[in-house]
Amino acid sequence: MFPFIIIFIMGLFLILPQQVFAIPAFARQYKVSCNTCHAAFPRLNSYGEQFADENYRMPNWRDTVLDTGDSMLALPKYVPLSIRAMAYAQVREGKYIDPVSGETEKADTDFQAPYMIKILSSAPLSDRISFYFYGILAEKGENGTVIVEDAWFSYSSIFNTGIDLMIGQFQISDLMFPRELRLTFQDYMIYRMAGITYDRGVIFSKGFDPVSIDLGLVNGNGIEENLKINSPGYKRPDHMFDNDRKKTAFGRIGVDIAGVSAGLFGLYGKQKTKLTTSAGTKSGSRYADKKIYGLDISGNVNDKVYYFFQYLYNDWGKYFDDTPNKKYQWWGVFAGVDYVYSDKVVLSVLYNYADAGDFDGTSTVYEGININTLTLTYSYYFMRNVKGIIEATYDFQSKDNDPDFVGHETKEGYILIGFDAAF
Repeated sequence: MFPFIIIFIMGLFLILPQQVFAIPAFARQYKVSCNTCHAAFPRLNSYGEQFADENYRMPNWRDTVLDTGDSMLALPKYVPLSIRAMAYAQVREGKYIDPVSGETEKADTDFQAPYMIKILSSAPLSDRISFYFYGILAEKGENGTVIVEDAWFSYSSIFNTGIDLMIGQFQISDLMFPRELRLTFQDYMIYRMAGITYDRGVIFSKGFDPVSIDLGLVNGNGIEENLKINSPGYKRPDHMFDNDRKKTAFGRIGVDIAGVSAGLFGLYGKQKTKLTTSAGTKSGSRYADKKIYGLDISGNVNDKVYYFFQYLYNDWGKYFDDTPNKKYQWWGVFAGVDYVYSDKVVLSVLYNYADAGDFDGTSTVYEGININTLTLTYSYYFMRNVKGIIEATYDFQSKDNDPDFVGHETKEGYILIGFDAAF
């Protein structure tokens, strides 16, 4: 009950800040420097957030389209494409451990190049409609597999109501802190653990200055294609992106007080249960309630020091088929500070903590929700859009001493050095 009391009290002081996914295509389109929207790539400044408020375009966007003599056609003068590429070398403690057999593979030193190559694009298509997408050409050693992650249309003030619409594929967690805009290599771990990253659906947004509200609905099963439609007959071409009739609803409400932003998040949906056998990696036969409650706070000091905090409380209902009368709750936080020391140097700190709660002692992979790490990152900007990073993560947890192969079987600290560029 205590977490709910905290969230209720903080809910009186909330805001929903709009976010923008700025890319170099925007800089080329409007002939401006990256630092127009970025305090330090990819971290946004206040103008970058304002850019989102105007549906991802500047007031002179019409000057950037091809003159066809047709007022009903707004084609960019060139296809707006950008590339983001990353390459790293790591020394780390983490290793692969099969959760059932305990089979282990370890590489203490690892050249991760390319770590990721992305192609990005966005353009205003009318006075009210914009489109954005990015796809991955290579990720974490998988070459030759193209994956589209963000891909959505946005429509400002549908039917002149002041309600904005976004429909497509996106990260639910972007309502709080977009993972793609973080300065650290280390992730915002509780977003991944809670399963509130990529999904397909719709978001409606409305501002009541200074309060803003977002309400959304998604399939609730990620972004994988699920079922072929074959009920009318043989070899039908379409697919169902959802694999059941259940949807996941979520929302966020907020307010901005003296430059400090805070937000209250809530989600309700269903998710397939798991079996405790095979370390919880096999699906069960039921659906369990999925409830998530969150609190986020952020702000900056003189556009130099940016701070952020996220709390998530997860109630996953009767999650295991083997224990149908037991409910499972867990919680986690992350917090960080980015200090823009100069045009060349940015220092970042990120702390990740999660408590597996009721999953402790289940001998399933969900014991691995437990995390307690501190990350320090030094970013050096050779150019506005090219940076080198040195990052170290320290793991405060002790390794498990139990006989199973799940949980904290190995430490997860690392030292990383590499490049991140967008062009």
